[in-house]
Amino acid sequence: MHDHSSSEKSETMRPRSRRRLPIGAEVDAGGVSFRLWAPARERCFLVIEGNSQHQMTAEDGGYFCLHLPGLDAGTRYQFHFGDADDLLADPASRFQPDGPSGPSVVVDPARYQWSDHDWQGMPAFGAALYEMHIGTFTREGTFAAAREKLERLRAIGINCLEVMPINEFEGEFGWGYDGTLLYAPTRLYGTPDDVRGFVDEAHRIGIGVILDVVYNHFGKGERFCEFTPDYFTERYSNEWGKSINFDGPNSRGVREYVAKNAAYWIDEFHFDGLRIDATQALFDSSHDHIITVIAREARAAAGQRQIYLDVGGHGLDALWNDDFHRSATVALTGRSEAYYHDHRGTAQELVSAAKYGCLFQGQRYDWQDKPRGTAGLDLKPWNFVHFLQNHDQVANSGTGARIGQITSPARLRALTALQLLGPQTPMLFQGQEFGSSSPFYYFADHQGEIADIVRQGRRSFISQFPNLRDEELIRQLADPCARTTFEKVKLDWAEWERNAALVLLHRDLLNLRQTNKAFSRQACARDGQMDGNILSSSAFLLRFFAGKPSDERILLINFGNDLVIDSLPDPLFAPPESHQWHLSWSSEDAAYGGSGRRPCDFRKRWVLNGDIALVLAPLKLQNRQNASAMPIEDWQAGILRAGDPGT
Repeated sequence: MHDHSSSEKSETMRPRSRRRLPIGAEVDAGGVSFRLWAPARERCFLVIEGNSQHQMTAEDGGYFCLHLPGLDAGTRYQFHFGDADDLLADPASRFQPDGPSGPSVVVDPARYQWSDHDWQGMPAFGAALYEMHIGTFTREGTFAAAREKLERLRAIGINCLEVMPINEFEGEFGWGYDGTLLYAPTRLYGTPDDVRGFVDEAHRIGIGVILDVVYNHFGKGERFCEFTPDYFTERYSNEWGKSINFDGPNSRGVREYVAKNAAYWIDEFHFDGLRIDATQALFDSSHDHIITVIAREARAAAGQRQIYLDVGGHGLDALWNDDFHRSATVALTGRSEAYYHDHRGTAQELVSAAKYGCLFQGQRYDWQDKPRGTAGLDLKPWNFVHFLQNHDQVANSGTGARIGQITSPARLRALTALQLLGPQTPMLFQGQEFGSSSPFYYFADHQGEIADIVRQGRRSFISQFPNLRDEELIRQLADPCARTTFEKVKLDWAEWERNAALVLLHRDLLNLRQTNKAFSRQACARDGQMDGNILSSSAFLLRFFAGKPSDERILLINFGNDLVIDSLPDPLFAPPESHQWHLSWSSEDAAYGGSGRRPCDFRKRWVLNGDIALVLAPLKLQNRQNASAMPIEDWQAGILRAGDPGT
């Protein structure tokens, strides 16, 4: 390595006001500005292209800065603190083409020519979410390949993508929740401009994109200690790694690193919001909680654009409702083991979830022997994200089985109707819309001792399910650290055509949701816009009110046996004045692979079939006469005879 004096090619960093962010490498008109936080070090050296070395200027607060004229985007650089053989990537690196331990690369975001100037952003209201993992969404596993599938998603009614973490991580495959460098999109999925191109195309066709981010731990975080141990704290325990220091001594730089990262994704990549993972592990006793700071920075970066911040509380917009998932899963499978223990899968639970979101809002939760949740009766329906499956829940099945593989098609269609027509924000998991048969396992590219720890950790976690303790099953479990496991979970897009009936089901339901006034308003029970009641332990109705009688709807769900309905003593089933209910939509339509639409005259006795969802709409009455031609005395006599145990 050649050692050049910093005075030959460098100058003190330009004023901070010229920088977009307080850390990392940024291109300006005359060169590149570098800034690093390393308060544990007295000296810091910048190495350019592996051969020219420059000492950086120390600033207050543990920062080092340097401006090098003549450099441009594409320049590779690293840092060291006196030992030139121990080169480190920039913690705020914008790209790592050789992985997290290789050189960092200067990126100029201004070079990308955006075409989404008219895009207004993504509000929480009206969102239809789709969770995706870029590495497995297509066979290629890149942003460029994923971009080619966006038109299909838009055609069925998806208007917002929720992308699992994309920042740089160790290995060649993984979920992304163990990111090592938070500012660098992983080289495995493409370049930073490939990310921008994906978001730009999504905006062009009317789809928002929010990003899953992890701020509760760093994967391989011990390298951060070489800059300063102040990144971490021992005052809190964290099941995923060292807890981040958001409220201890010298935490200012840590808070800045994380909060500005949130702003970075919104500003430089035009993401429409963030889903913040495992906020319960973001420990902060500060007056200004780090989640509040993240939300403030993200909204400031968005300017006039609306953004969607998913998790809830501290100025955020939404949270995943695990209670709906658990109740629906028990209803679909009949099993209430492990963390499904407190959910019965009854009609009452599903009505309550539709009306109020989370079922546990501070009352005792037996599985954990303590209260669970916080009060949320004042929240709006769109503050809750409802899903039948997501990446965690499919992987937690042990076998990676999708929900469609462990329940009946008819029952799944019925509960899909509840998810997509209910007032809460729906979220599909990649491939759900076409009944993907690809499993989804946990996978992480590790070797040696770490791989053994990961394998044992997964076995220990799923052992809470009694059937997953079966030794024969354990021997057959997919190895989370094997490349073959990663390859198995990739979607087979040929199934989109093969399972066209299921695609049609999702398209029609999302179209109903977005075009019918009863469903598009995301009716709030607290405001009197909807209500619900149970017909049996497995059957219920939701009534959606409206200003015009013709706009009202009833959603009927039965995930049990047939019910013979002679009358319903429930005012929620009473039609609007001068109207009668008629069947508008059925989950058993033959076009969806169902057994056909059963004719129903709701002025007579009728049958609510098992495993079905029906939408009823008001029809203006033309004839107010009783539908029965039988004299009333004879009709009542028949009822008496039918009820006589001696007949």
